Formats: sequence, C-alpha cells, structure tokens
Amino acid sequence: MPQKGRARRRPLSRGEVVAVAVDLADREGIEAVSMRALARTSRVVPMALYKHVANKEDLLDEMIDVVFGEVDVPLGETDWRTAMRRRAISMRGVLLRHRWAIGLMESRTRPGPANMRHHNLVLQSLRGAGFSFGTAVHAYNAMDSYIYGSLLQQKYLPFETAEESAEVAAEIMAPPAFAEEYPYLAEAVVELARHGFDYKEEFESGLDLILDGIERLRQHEPVATRSS
Repeated sequence: MPQKGRARRRPLSRGEVVAVAVDLADREGIEAVSMRALARTSRVVPMALYKHVANKEDLLDEMIDVVFGEVDVPLGETDWRTAMRRRAISMRGVLLRHRWAIGLMESRTRPGPANMRHHNLVLQSLRGAGFSFGTAVHAYNAMDSYIYGSLLQQKYLPFETAEESAEVAAEIMAPPAFAEEYPYLAEAVVELARHGFDYKEEFESGLDLILDGIERLRQHEPVATRSS
C-alpha cells in the first residue's frame, strides 16, 4: 500500500500537465504556477513533470497556446471588419477567463501552433481584404494594443461592476470643493455615478472607433501598395 502523504505515481501527458497549469493559474494567478505546485496538484513527484515539459518557459509557451486556441477568428465567414470585431470580442472574453495571460500573449519566443495559426489568420483576413502588408501590420498592432490595454485598465480600476463604479464615483465627489476645482472631471464623475461604468459597452464602443479608423486608412491607401 502507498505510504500516507507521498505523491501517487500515475501516467501523465503533456496536455494534462498544461491543463492543470492553466487551471491553477486561473484560480490562483500565474505566480502560483510552479513545478512543485503542479506536482502536488497532479499527485506525482516533481521530476515526473520534466518528462513532458522541459522547464517553466516551455510550460508557459503551451499555456499561452491554449489561450490562443480558444479565441475565435471567423475567417472567410464575413467581411474583415465584422471578423476582426468578433475576434476582438472573443479575445476579450477569453482573457477575462484567463486573466493571468494578460501581458503574456505576445511574449513567447517559441510560439505554439495555435498561437501562430491565430496570427496567420488575422493577417490573412486583413491581406485578403486588400490591406498592404504594412497597413495590415499597423491595423493588427492597433487592435491588439487596444484589446490588451483595455483589459489592463479593467484589471486595475478599483471596481468590477457598474454598481461598484457608481459607489467609487460618489466617494470621489465627496470633498466639498471638488466640483468647483475640477468641473469637467466632476461632470464625468456625476455621469458615472448616475449610469455606472459598463466595461463591455465601453470596450465595444472604443473598438468601433478603432475599426472606423482602420477602414478609413484602408480606403485611402494607394491601390498600388495593396499587394506589397
């Protein structure tokens, strides 16, 4: 019989190790993911994990690949703008499930197949719509900067729900001279207190501004550059 308190040895796969790591990061943050913690969760000895992942960086490559694999890129189903809008909303939803991945999505020097497939599909969608290579890259960077930046903002703002945002706004307005000293800020805070701040609505509104700008850029691009 196995001794009490000792890890029980059992077969593992690379996919299972990665799945356990993703689940642990979702629950406790990326800082909680270590070989020792994975071994304890999987009920194996730590050395058993190294048969499947070479090191922490190898594990992170695979974890990020899982995240990219969950994002929808509806290539060929619709026009570029609708496809990129759906892709951005999907990316936001995925990263809200895997908040630890915000800031790590573009950090991998050895990206996995889902990661590379995702980037290839986005560029394929833009290039197929007539964007030149340079404009497609600019558009891609603008969209991702907005997606990741909005999620970082949401991560660090001191409220989660519209109701909580109204409470924070009320606290900000508390000092007697606030409205006189900062009238435009006061106007914004009053509206926030009245209606609350909806992250999803704000994200999609800003996303449409980005896409409007990209479409104008595409329309004004010289035809001769679109195949270059």
